[in-house]
Amino acid sequence: MNLPNPVIVVPGITATYLQDQYPLPPENIWTVLKKNYERLTLHPDNLNYEVNEPSRVVPDQLFEVAYRALIEELRFNLSPNPDSPVPVFPFGYDWRQPLEETERELAGFVDEVMERTKLLRHYHKAGFSKNPRVSLIGHSMGGLVITGYLARYGQEAAADKVVTLATPYRGSFEAVIQVVTGTANLGTGEPASRDREAARLTPALYHLLPAFKNGLVPPQLPVDALFDPTQWQPSIVATLAQYIRRKGLPGDPPKQRAKALFNDLLGQAKTHRARIRRFRPAAAGMDLHDWLVVIGADATTRVRLEVKKVAGKPQFRLHSLDRENQWDSADPAERRMTGDGTVPFEGALPPFLPEDHLVCVTPDDYGYWELQDKTLTKLAGFHGILPNMNMLHRMIARFLAETPDTYGNTWGRRVPGVATWSPPLKLREK
Repeated sequence: MNLPNPVIVVPGITATYLQDQYPLPPENIWTVLKKNYERLTLHPDNLNYEVNEPSRVVPDQLFEVAYRALIEELRFNLSPNPDSPVPVFPFGYDWRQPLEETERELAGFVDEVMERTKLLRHYHKAGFSKNPRVSLIGHSMGGLVITGYLARYGQEAAADKVVTLATPYRGSFEAVIQVVTGTANLGTGEPASRDREAARLTPALYHLLPAFKNGLVPPQLPVDALFDPTQWQPSIVATLAQYIRRKGLPGDPPKQRAKALFNDLLGQAKTHRARIRRFRPAAAGMDLHDWLVVIGADATTRVRLEVKKVAGKPQFRLHSLDRENQWDSADPAERRMTGDGTVPFEGALPPFLPEDHLVCVTPDDYGYWELQDKTLTKLAGFHGILPNMNMLHRMIARFLAETPDTYGNTWGRRVPGVATWSPPLKLREK
């Protein structure tokens, strides 16, 4: 009996509970309903630890509102019968930390999942131990974690198939707004301005900075301008210096330390982005058709950012007109002026796959009875709730199990401007 490989689901930024295990009993400080910004803010002198010590903050479960339906549906749909379950593991991680660190943790978790799967009798009988592999599903930043894992470990990575949903391969302007104001829509709940200090000291957030053609105004700015500290408004370093003055240890002048810290955060993120750009699936022993990329469209999304010089210093100008949704335009170029509410369409395009390979979905793809998910989309945004879509559950299960679509219950859309559509599985085109 051919069994699908075990599956690991990697969530997006902010979508894992964080728990402080220093108190007894441990206390949740970041959940779907509870957000304690003060206790999750990292220390400016060591971003591995919290500013409010003593503490020991560790990852806990995934946000059930975004991932429970996906995981439960895959456990049911992939298993050939109740006596032969296909494991689908959630991978919770500390989404504040640099993605390089999370990639290493994912590598260890992949090994653990394979060892656990070897102990299942039906997998032992099917010969899983001879060539153990996993399938990886990443939502939002989780897709960057998976891609970075494959780029880092290459042929040693044990991935057979990959699915990424709404992943900001080229970044999102919401990351900029989160750093500047603390009120961005990252697709996981209600934004709050008190998040600003925590955001500026969150290394992973800088990995999501946008870098794609025509994303910045004026267009003469380099694509990677936002990874250059001189292109940011001075208030960022100034407020970091104030925070170091209040919370940091004695040492060099706060402004000097703030500049060094900001430079390190941007430099680390730029290096990671370059590694993602260089990655090719073949380097990890994968074919193009082993990778399913789903992009969200037809939601009003910030598609550009103006950087204006004022008295010789850059200032970010946030205009409502920079949020667009032209998905219904007859012009293919204009149709790309859209996104999933958080990630602009251009920011979701992977640099290592051809555009004819990609699959687009929209909020209209929710089924008639998915009333709760339609409501959540209005409240939290399409980006954050996209993994709940029933049609996507069927599509992912088909892709992983390599099964036909007898009743035409899975579909998608091509990228605007693509002449011949070649997704990695047969889909009905809308």
